[in-house]
Amino acid sequence: METLIDGRVVRCATGGRGLDGDEPGVVLVHGAGGDRTVWQLQTRWIAHHGYRAAAVDLPGHGGSDGPALDSLAEMGEWLAAAVDALGLAPAHLVGHSMGTFVVLEAAAQRPEVARSLVLLGTAGAMPVHPALQAAADADDRLAGRLITSWGIGSRAHTGGHASPGMWLIGGNTSLLDRARPGVLANDLAACDAYDGAEAAAARVQCGVTLVLGREDKMTPNKRAAQMIDAFGDARTVYLDRVGHFLQIESPIPVRRAIAEALAQA
Repeated sequence: METLIDGRVVRCATGGRGLDGDEPGVVLVHGAGGDRTVWQLQTRWIAHHGYRAAAVDLPGHGGSDGPALDSLAEMGEWLAAAVDALGLAPAHLVGHSMGTFVVLEAAAQRPEVARSLVLLGTAGAMPVHPALQAAADADDRLAGRLITSWGIGSRAHTGGHASPGMWLIGGNTSLLDRARPGVLANDLAACDAYDGAEAAAARVQCGVTLVLGREDKMTPNKRAAQMIDAFGDARTVYLDRVGHFLQIESPIPVRRAIAEALAQA
């Protein structure tokens, strides 16, 4: 579906249902260079099991009007306004990778819009390798290939996806390839510059669940430790043989982890 927020088109996937009703809202936020489609193996289930779901395209991504926002603080501010505009506040906010910082900022800036947080593939900081940033700055397709190669766990590199016929590596590189010029570079630079995760975590007032892949090379588990401590009372779920792209590498366990987090919030 499409809606207008501040006069600009915002595209979101709702799992085949409208957003009318009084069920709790769940808003899902993609990572750097991505769009709403990264949640397609979770959104429909959420929308048909007692929730209103909206997987949003951030400004400048997917079907949403640009420009892309330059900082995680701005993205968090935008998301909080979008949750209000969609009529879903307070919502369960679910983020992946860069999206975890976006939902974290939204909850820290505007506690009233967040019912709970579910953070997939996150860490206290997300430094970007210079070679990756250089490729993204040049709009070189090498950037998407580096992210996919580093980000996907060993099991997914050899096939066996839960969705028959789905080639995860090809699908992920295609997703990043179709990002608009400059958008992936913008997002990576914003992640590299962001140093507010622990401070924002300390301000969060709702329940938090982290879902982490044991083989995540993009946001290694050890980098999440201080942020987990800053939350004070966060629940952590670890998935074995899974890398950074948890929701597409291991969709059923991720769906279960999200469902459990929503039920406990």
